[in-house]
Amino acid sequence: MHVLSWHLSEARITFVGPAVHAIEVMGDKIASRKLALSAGLPVVPGHDEALADVDDALNQASVIGYPVMLKASAGGGGKGMRIAMDEASCREGFERARSEAQSSFGDNRIFVEKFIAEPRHIEIQVLADQHGHCIHLNERECSIQRRHQKVIEEAPSPFLDHASRQAMGEQALALVRAVDYCSAGTVEFIVEPSGDFYFLEMNTRLQVEHPVTEYITGLDLVEWMLRIAAGESLTLSQKDIGISGWSMEARLYAEDPSRGFLPSTGRLSRYQPPSAGRHVRVDSGVDEGDEIGIYYDPLLAKLITYGDSRNEAIARMRTALDQFRIDGVVTNRLALAALFEHERFLTGSLSTGFIDQTFPDGFGALVPSNEVRRRMVGLAAVLHHRLERRAVVNDIVSPGRWEYSVRLDDSREQVEVLETRQGYEVLLGDELVVIKTGWWPPQPVVAFEIDGAEFFAQFDCHEMGYRMQHGSILSVAAGVTDACRCPARQDAD
Repeated sequence: MHVLSWHLSEARITFVGPAVHAIEVMGDKIASRKLALSAGLPVVPGHDEALADVDDALNQASVIGYPVMLKASAGGGGKGMRIAMDEASCREGFERARSEAQSSFGDNRIFVEKFIAEPRHIEIQVLADQHGHCIHLNERECSIQRRHQKVIEEAPSPFLDHASRQAMGEQALALVRAVDYCSAGTVEFIVEPSGDFYFLEMNTRLQVEHPVTEYITGLDLVEWMLRIAAGESLTLSQKDIGISGWSMEARLYAEDPSRGFLPSTGRLSRYQPPSAGRHVRVDSGVDEGDEIGIYYDPLLAKLITYGDSRNEAIARMRTALDQFRIDGVVTNRLALAALFEHERFLTGSLSTGFIDQTFPDGFGALVPSNEVRRRMVGLAAVLHHRLERRAVVNDIVSPGRWEYSVRLDDSREQVEVLETRQGYEVLLGDELVVIKTGWWPPQPVVAFEIDGAEFFAQFDCHEMGYRMQHGSILSVAAGVTDACRCPARQDAD
């Protein structure tokens, strides 16, 4: 990016972003680490020069103490990084990291620092104008990652208290002043479980996750980038920046979580995002019919939600994921749903190792809770009943209860369905619930209510029955058979 900025400057064209010097220094992890040290920021213990060769890597690693992290100085996006637990993995990791750095960035410089176990990844959004004014816009937590790349971001962090937030913000602004930064940027930190934090890097651009900051501050960061580039002064002071509500962002990728998040390719035969509104935002760069190839990042869309509380933002995210229909490529949508359902995530107990620790066997065989399972069984019976009744042209028999045998994956349940003016009374064992829905085929997303609570699911006819998706659960064998009409139930005298 610094090359583009330089050429624009030479042509006297305004670049919407920081100066060339800031991009160059912050884009080099070794140089940025040295500058952070000189500005008084805490940095991860490590070696501040590029490693000469594998022997140098082994020597420095032994001084720092294993485990260590080998990192590309020009790196980003999780590339050119290797964790070394001992000499053997350090030797192999150095060669692999250097090779990947050269192929990805054209720069094979590698440095080494202490590997921090169970860290959180928390970043501070900053704004600085051309007149020496700078502010921070509080933090975003980006700890949920796979392959060192962010998957879920939220603001604020469930971990930080006011004092920690202020301390990190002040350190971020110290770096902004040290590099004479201008425009929007992000200073990233690694945070230990103890609360100690260390400078990681600075991103000299508007990041993918900026909408969560916009939601909780009410500021338009793109607008401020344009105003700053035009020479305007910040009209905001630090005391003007507060936190209102909570926001979540999920990145929808064309990738297969059951195969180690390998990229997925194909044509988007269906691309139906949820309706955007005050509490739901969709930033997307693709449309139905587009070809998803191997030459670009597999990110399809960013799904952002907002609520008065963290729980409300999560609930809206889960609903929006249920509404987001993508066919033609494998995506991480169900894996995202599983993350937002997990008890550890709900309690805010996060770290960069969350996915590997919480789902060590991957996302291939998720088990639904009893509540979700019953919800799917009841819905399958009702949708099947609607399809069956729709197919009957002249049903001269009076309405009554209908009994269905619903097979969800490897088990069967008997379900009774009774049409009423209020919807469908569904008997699941000893539990009676009322389900309402206006669904008709070929709608791919079903809106339904159970006892007044609104839900969404994805539903298709399948050669083995029905294909249903709700939350993190995919059932490719929701068979509904053995329908029979039962006598109407009589109320007791």
